Amino acid sequence: MGLALPSDDLDEVLAQTQGFWSRFGGARLFITGGTGFIGSWLIQAIQRANDKLGARIEIVALSRAPERARLAHPQVFARQDIQLLAGDVTDFHDDTGPLDLCIHAATDVGDPRQSSAPLQTFDSIVAGTRRILDVAQSRGATRFLLTSSGAVYGTQPEDLTHVPESYQGAPDPTLPGSAYGNGKRAAEWLTCAYAAQHGANGFETMTARIFALLGPGLPLNSSFAAGNFIRDALSNKAIIIQGDGRPLRSYLYMSDLCVWLLRILESGQSGQAYNVGSEHPVSILDLAGQISRAAGYAASIEVKTAVDPRVPPPRYVPDTHKARLSLNLREQVPLPLALQKTLHWSRSAMTP
Repeated sequence: MGLALPSDDLDEVLAQTQGFWSRFGGARLFITGGTGFIGSWLIQAIQRANDKLGARIEIVALSRAPERARLAHPQVFARQDIQLLAGDVTDFHDDTGPLDLCIHAATDVGDPRQSSAPLQTFDSIVAGTRRILDVAQSRGATRFLLTSSGAVYGTQPEDLTHVPESYQGAPDPTLPGSAYGNGKRAAEWLTCAYAAQHGANGFETMTARIFALLGPGLPLNSSFAAGNFIRDALSNKAIIIQGDGRPLRSYLYMSDLCVWLLRILESGQSGQAYNVGSEHPVSILDLAGQISRAAGYAASIEVKTAVDPRVPPPRYVPDTHKARLSLNLREQVPLPLALQKTLHWSRSAMTP
């Protein structure tokens, strides 16, 4: 992340999570994936709470390159309220000290190496989750949050407009390319098994199944269509859609994501999974058009694949009734505002 996140977004997170800071003030939190898209938002929100609310939360973050992180972003990673541990989720020295909370947010779905290394992807997710669960439980953590993915459901059926947590679909186990979704399913099972085995000792676990996201810090050179569209629009280049533009996605803004994750960690029921995302679908073609108009450059849009009317457009849209009803969670930032905020931040990040 090249720039600090918007202070108004971080303040909105604080305003929507007051119960978390009062309940867990002074806690020690272990987070993996701390230098990634989701982890960086969570860390900066916690640090904002430390600065503005006196939350006194100590962060222990796992990083493959701690010194590089400190040098690149000292305003985040060289503060007194954060300790960086060197290593990855499957191989690090357990020097966390006593813990109260854990957020396992490692494994970047946007890693282009995943498609060519399915075994490595699966092993990293599953073995990494087992390792983090072991550390969190042995170090005294009482609440553990796994960030999973809507990929655990496999292909969303044509007649299912919004996929609920009760849907029993799954990624095709005969496809090596389904390593990410199948790995996340195994990680979810491990997380629930630890809750069942160690719950009597106060170890509670929750899972957040995250769908598509949007916000400052979104990778602009990865497998995220929205990020690539923003990059091209801000560079005054044509927006390229590799498919036919019909797939339907929905996008949750990052300040909303932080609110949802912190509230699930605070009040979610142990052994349960919660969908985390927007319920408002948008086609990839419509998303490209909205980005082009919001960027103000009227970038042209090129669709590479002709529409085959015999093939229904794939959907990736969650049903979030469970989180909304049980945890009183809401999507606060609509897509047009989310695009405006993300474009503004990304334009500044791309300016030399």
